Order: sequence, then structure tokens, then C-alpha cells
Amino acid sequence: MASSPDATASPGSAPEPPKSTPAVDGSSERRGRVRLRRAAVMAVPATAVAAGLAILTAQGALGVQFAISGMPFTVTATELNGTGFEQFGNLDTMADDSPNAGDTGGQVLVVTSAIKNATLTKLCQSVNLGGTNLLITAGGGKDKVAATDLTTDSTELSGNAEFSNIEIGNDASTLNKARARGNKGVFSQQADTVHIGNLRQTNYATTAGVFRLPGLRLRFSDSGC
Repeated sequence: MASSPDATASPGSAPEPPKSTPAVDGSSERRGRVRLRRAAVMAVPATAVAAGLAILTAQGALGVQFAISGMPFTVTATELNGTGFEQFGNLDTMADDSPNAGDTGGQVLVVTSAIKNATLTKLCQSVNLGGTNLLITAGGGKDKVAATDLTTDSTELSGNAEFSNIEIGNDASTLNKARARGNKGVFSQQADTVHIGNLRQTNYATTAGVFRLPGLRLRFSDSGC
């Protein structure tokens, strides 16, 4: 009669060593979380144009090429006007072992926007340092803030917007209104011109080819923008 797999070992034979259980160190969970964030970029929607509420920012003349600090900062302006506008989903990455990473895996899902030429009125930028704010203001006089290839990575954006010749649903790798390009297969939009009133953003990164800040003032303040 054939013996079963569970048959008792013959006398004198060495007992079979117990099978080891794979160690669980959390790395699989972290990898899964990062993959999920990468996949989420594919689903970032275009700016909502309904009811005059718009997302407008600027990120990536060539894309952010540096490790972000992971500290968000606020930007406001009473008015922004731009020519050559693009917008798409993206991921920003912090430095290895950043103390600001938390449970994000060191990555932040953002909306990347780019404007070829932009002017801003009464620009304000602030970052909360814990107990105080680093505050920057400019463009409050007759001269406006001006930028070329202005780009910003944002997680929150609001304002009253108007676009001309807008295209919604482009592949982000084919954008041609400004210098930014997204990844192939990512949803995006672009327009010839954009106007934003009462702009407010929560940003993680900004770049510009040229950034002119007339009336620049930097200081510490109890309150932010």
C-alpha cells in the first residue's frame, strides 16, 4: 500500500526541519504604496472650468529636477495672466530618509502646470516653519511680478479662471504650449492663454527660467498668505 505524505518517518531517520516563514519587514507594503501612487498619476483630472473655479499653476519648464523638501508653501496673487499654459498629473520625490516623508513613501502626487510667460499682481508666498512663517511679497506697486517658463507643483489650487483655445484630454507627452512635458499616457490639458483672479495655491515646488520680483520683501511673520 502506498504511503501518504503524512506518514511517520522511519525509526532512526532525522526529523524534517520546519519550513521557515518569510520575514515581514514592511518593504512589500511600501513598494505597493509607491506603485499605487504612480498609478494614481494616470487618473489626475483636468482643471475644472465650471463656475469660474479653476486650477492654475505652473510646474516644470523642464519639470522639477530636484528633491523636494516635503514642506508645502502657500502662494496667492490677486491676478495672474499667462500665455502658453499646460497642466498634467505628476509625482514629486523627497530626499532619501526625509523627516517630512511620513507615510507617503517620500512621494507627493501633484498637479504640474506650466506657463510660458506670466505676470502676477500682489504676489505672496509663505511657508509655515512651526511657530512662525517665512513671508515673501512682491509686485504690489505699479510693476507686476513677471516670469518666463514658470512652473509649480500643487496639491490645492483655486481661483476664478478664463482660458482661450483650451484643449482637454491631451496626452501629457505631446503638450506644446509651454516647455513642460508629462509622461506618456497621462491625462492633461493646455490653452493659448489663461487669466486667474484671486489665485491661491498649496505648492511643493516652483521653477522659472527668469523670475522678476519688483518690490521684493522677505520677512518672518505670525501669519501666512
